[in-house]
Amino acid sequence: MTPLETSLEQAGLELTGTGVKLSAFGPHWLHDSPLLEDFTLDEADIVGAGMLGVRARAGQVLLAEGQVGDWMLLVLSGTVDVTRRVGAEDEEVMRLAVIRAGTAVGEMSMLDGEPRYASCTAIDAVEFAVLTRQAIARLIHDHPAIGAKFLVKLTQLLARRLRNSTKQMTRMLEKNSR
Repeated sequence: MTPLETSLEQAGLELTGTGVKLSAFGPHWLHDSPLLEDFTLDEADIVGAGMLGVRARAGQVLLAEGQVGDWMLLVLSGTVDVTRRVGAEDEEVMRLAVIRAGTAVGEMSMLDGEPRYASCTAIDAVEFAVLTRQAIARLIHDHPAIGAKFLVKLTQLLARRLRNSTKQMTRMLEKNSR
């Protein structure tokens, strides 16, 4: 068992196996996934082959704010609450988003090795796939065109999130300057 698998099990999450067949979720699911929307079913299965399947019950933490990890997750089914502690003593919890199937989270920490910015908690039963930095390296080595396509989509996803954050910050600054 890998250290990642051990830590997921210690967190009470259920491992369902390696090699996630993403095509089983159908073309509509892929279309609704910002990360995989441009992938064919076969390409999605090649990406999924390097993933680890995991299940969580309602209330279980999938990613913990402040945790360091070299992996990201892709929500396959269910609903996830994304929150961050705020306030002088981190006494409040602020909801950042509610995400559904097809959404990827944890990609920043996977790429840069920095602590996670937010926590992700299952609102209901959730299935997700874990993709490690090492699995992406294998994908690039074994399937260069698909690996490049994946990295382009990941970069676009990060750029979109940065653009949205910048817009929100600009609106708040404008509001506060009035």
